Parts: sequence; C-alpha cells; structure tokens
Amino acid sequence: MNTQKTRFAALVALVFAAALSRLLPHPPNFSPIAGIALFGAAYFSEKRWALVVPFLAMLLSDVIIGFHALMPVVYVAFAAIVWMGTRLLKQVSLPRAAGASLLASTAFFVLTNLGVWVFGEGIYYPLTAAGLAECFTMALPFFGPTIAGDLFFVTVMFGGFALLQRSFAALRA
Repeated sequence: MNTQKTRFAALVALVFAAALSRLLPHPPNFSPIAGIALFGAAYFSEKRWALVVPFLAMLLSDVIIGFHALMPVVYVAFAAIVWMGTRLLKQVSLPRAAGASLLASTAFFVLTNLGVWVFGEGIYYPLTAAGLAECFTMALPFFGPTIAGDLFFVTVMFGGFALLQRSFAALRA
C-alpha cells in the first residue's frame, strides 16, 4: 500500500473509531462530534473527504444510536464545524486546535439550540425573544460538557495522530 493510501486509511480508521465511541456510556453532550469534524478538516488533504468521511462515520453511529427530529440541525452544525476547521486548521498547532475546539463548541451550542427553539414548533419554548432566552438558559448546563468533550476528543484525535506520525513515516504528509 502506498503512503497516501496508508495515511488515508489511518485517518478513516481514527474518524470511525471516534464516531463509534459515541456508543460507549458518556455524560450528556460529552461527544466526539466536533473533534471528528475538526480532525477531518485538518488532516484530509482532499477537502471533500474532510466532510464525507466524518459525515458517514456520524451517520453510521446515528443509525445505531437512533435518530431524532432535530438531526438535520445537528448535521448542519457538523458541516459548519468542518467548514470552520478547513479555514482555521490549515496549519495544525495546539493553540489553533484548542481555539477551533472552543469555537466549534460555541457554534454547535448556538446552532443546535436555535434549532430547538425554531423547530420545536412552540412545544418547548415560545417563538418569542423570551422563549429564545429561556431556551439558551435551559441549555447552559449542557455547554460545559460540550466544551469538555470537544477539547477531550480534539486532544485525543490530534495528539494520537501526531504520535502515530512520529512512529510511522507513512502517515506523515
């Protein structure tokens, strides 16, 4: 197997392993979603794979976990994080990865909670300014675990791949 195919296979394996970690018991919102999106954006040399591979990995894990009415919002947020990652992580470094992780956490929080407010059809929160404020206020306890999960998975994925690159020349770009 040539170097490029070996690297691609390793990246795919890491993304799918992270997505499948969603099946393990974990605190609410402590998940690899942003880590997967940012990792794909940073390391797949062809940017179409930066979206396609993580998207397929997420879809596979969601088939097993189950779907819910707001899945389209989650996938839009996921695509937005991939896009941000392609812009912010052209050069991978610890400060860039940490900053992208925090930005991804915030984007996911904002987009998904806007989705709950808008597409909840008034079931959860009224479509008023007060309803929007209540929606975001009620979501605040989940923001900390989102940040922690994103930082954890970004650290594991980016750090793990850096260690693999040091050990296996075929994985270096």
